[in-house]
Amino acid sequence: MAGGNGSDRSRCKGSAMKANVSWLRIFGLLLLTTMGSATGRAQGLRTINPPEGGQIVYGQVTGETTESGAMASILRGLHQRLGDRPRVGKLFDVRGSDSVAVFFSVTKKNQGGGQIAGELIVAKATTDHVEAALLTDDAARFSKSLSPMTKALFKVWHPMDAAGTAGGGSAPPAALHQAVAQDRSASVGLPNGWNLVPKMSMMGSLVAMGPNQESAEMGVAFNALDPNNPHVRQTMQTVQNGGLRGTMYATASYIPYNGELSKTFEFQIQKVRQKAGLQPAIYNFTSVTPLGQDSGERCAQMQGTVDFQDGKGKREMNTLYCAYTPNQFGMWSSTACMTTVPMQLAAKERTTLGAILESYQVDMAVVRRQANAIAKPEIDKIHEIGRRAAIQAKTAHEQQDIQRSSVYQHWDSIDRRSQEFENYQLNYAVISNADHTAHGTFDSDDAAYLVQKYPDKYEYVSAPDYWKGIDY
Repeated sequence: MAGGNGSDRSRCKGSAMKANVSWLRIFGLLLLTTMGSATGRAQGLRTINPPEGGQIVYGQVTGETTESGAMASILRGLHQRLGDRPRVGKLFDVRGSDSVAVFFSVTKKNQGGGQIAGELIVAKATTDHVEAALLTDDAARFSKSLSPMTKALFKVWHPMDAAGTAGGGSAPPAALHQAVAQDRSASVGLPNGWNLVPKMSMMGSLVAMGPNQESAEMGVAFNALDPNNPHVRQTMQTVQNGGLRGTMYATASYIPYNGELSKTFEFQIQKVRQKAGLQPAIYNFTSVTPLGQDSGERCAQMQGTVDFQDGKGKREMNTLYCAYTPNQFGMWSSTACMTTVPMQLAAKERTTLGAILESYQVDMAVVRRQANAIAKPEIDKIHEIGRRAAIQAKTAHEQQDIQRSSVYQHWDSIDRRSQEFENYQLNYAVISNADHTAHGTFDSDDAAYLVQKYPDKYEYVSAPDYWKGIDY
């Protein structure tokens, strides 16, 4: 194809074009050799000579497993073969693809001089498979031929599917049938042999398992407290001092909201596994791509491998993880949609796993009804706490004429400390309203909820400020 197109152009455009075609043929051979140079092979690489001019070479960069490694290898090969170090610009994302690219120029010192301009595009198809494409032309023509070359390339080059082709054929996605959670809160398309895990598929979250150790987990939610928030720091201090034992705060995840998403995701997963008595999973993130930050959320796509240390080896992993802005009390949540598949099945099932994630749907009306039903007992509990606090406040006013003798104060101090220690043993806490007109002793969970939820209305009371007859 290269020779035929070159001859047609030389007949139509005269001797100047003949020279251009000549160096394009030579340069094309250099590119083929360069892109296969890591292992001494150039098999699987393809060449396109668009009628508008220029040349395209694309395929796997053998021996390279990272985008940066592939770029360095190709540019280094050009330097060696043309006798000139390529001059490169800044990296940028290629719109509409999962690729990064760079523009470059190089002088043909070993080919009679002259300037070549080009674009180098690389894409990481899997953990051990990197695809690349080189679009080149004479520097004077490159600005005009780039757009036609780009269109021609992406008509035939689909790097995220190329790994399947290299492994024996890219498999189309399997046929999916709809699976619905028992509470009707979410649905997803699953291939034959896949099933939802009932106890883990509810309230908008779904967990599905395949017949060959594949998994898809969608809408998995995590909660955390941001130590950058002053209310959270106060809670952390209380926990460190031995308070709030047996409450959610004693076992909560204290994670900064603005931390690196891949590290936050791994921390949350490892904590869940620890609670379940499982070994820590071994994650290797080969690609972490931040996605456009929306108001109220930060997201990233994370690809790589994971070993759950279950004796079944590494799995290819693809995860979308989003973190949502903390509320005024420093509480924030995050969600993950992720797939894992044994490495030997990754190329075959990659498109099917993507189709599963795309089919995931949540019925938010059902989720809201469930959330309201869960919240009602807590709301009723708050009302009861308020009633008790009002009664105890009335009692407090009746005790304001207590004697303050020095002996009494000594004994009274001992009583306060004794009561504080007893509260600690019984998992109780004393709180006051904001204007200090009412005290109450509550279960630590209830007290923590009020202080965290209404920091402007309630606060903890320490032993020196206990009220006689109310708190001890």
